[in-house]
Amino acid sequence: MLRVIVRELRRIWLFPRYLVILTLGAVFSFVFFATVSGEGQPQELPVAVVDMDGTYLSRRLCHEIDATPAVHIKAMYTNHTEARKAMQRGEVFAFYEIPEGIYNDLLQFRSPHLTLYTNQAYLLAGSLSYRQLATMGHLATGAVQREVLRKKGFKDDEIMGIIQPVALETHAVGNATGNYQIYLMTTLIPGIVALMAMLHTAYVIGRERQERTVKSWMRKAGGDAVKAMVGKALPYTLHYTLLLLAAEVVMYGPMHFPMQGSWPLLMLVSLLTVTAAQSAGCFLMGCIPDPSVAMSLTSAYGTLAFTMCGFSFPVDAMPLPMQLFSMLFPLRHYWLAMRDITLYGSGLEQCWPEVCVLAAFVLLLLIGAAMLGRQFERRVAC
Repeated sequence: MLRVIVRELRRIWLFPRYLVILTLGAVFSFVFFATVSGEGQPQELPVAVVDMDGTYLSRRLCHEIDATPAVHIKAMYTNHTEARKAMQRGEVFAFYEIPEGIYNDLLQFRSPHLTLYTNQAYLLAGSLSYRQLATMGHLATGAVQREVLRKKGFKDDEIMGIIQPVALETHAVGNATGNYQIYLMTTLIPGIVALMAMLHTAYVIGRERQERTVKSWMRKAGGDAVKAMVGKALPYTLHYTLLLLAAEVVMYGPMHFPMQGSWPLLMLVSLLTVTAAQSAGCFLMGCIPDPSVAMSLTSAYGTLAFTMCGFSFPVDAMPLPMQLFSMLFPLRHYWLAMRDITLYGSGLEQCWPEVCVLAAFVLLLLIGAAMLGRQFERRVAC
């Protein structure tokens, strides 16, 4: 196996561009996601207001909306059509429609209506705009009710019992600030690194077939396909594991992502994730003799993991066959283990199922090596 490792290191030295390109791709992905949402959430999202009332109350509501950091009133319109066209053009993500006579309706104890329109074609921007504007609408309603009740002689304690009879106490567990980077980077960056490790390992195996050097590769391992496969994969295992660990050190260190658990356990899970991804690539290359078809299926399998791991859409909400199918992706088990370790501080007693499943993926490498060895024996026999 050592001779195979030395041979692979020599090949990397002679043809370093693939490793350099993939490494730079991983670094670029990390820098991109770290800077694109540097403030945690999108800020100053453009919204609009259709003010048909023009009274003190409507101007105060507009001032309070514009004072929030998440949204910014980009334009004021006098009719619904202009605001709707602006939202359809993508200039604003939402707009408030304040009807005429809202202040007089409040003074006469009638119930006026504020209308909120949001563009949900942009899921994140539309949802954040809706949340901010809806919150401001509720706060404005409460403020008006408080002033009216004060003029009627009610005390502040009595007013709060009328306005908010049931107080809701909310605790955002794991991501108290709603930082979008914590949600995004802790899964996407490991997924990208694992995908690159799988594709690179599969590529170098397929390249042996294309260059017709499988015989010399096997000869270095003494004809043992398992040693040949493990020896070829080990340099990439070390490289991509160190790359993933470096990203995790930055995320949970200088970037101050929540980290409640054990670093050694997270390092073990990271190593097993990279190894499991490589094993899946070796298995597909061993099963499919055509390198081009095998690389295509490996790419499809790797990219599908981002959907099936459960960080964008909950696996529990998927149909039962898809829930079972999600177990075939190493990134799914990394996500479950990482969530327990970093957010809840769980130890191996909680994460052992995911650790065992990731370790079991190594069997795919052995199966792929056996298939590759059998194909080589057939070619020699012919």
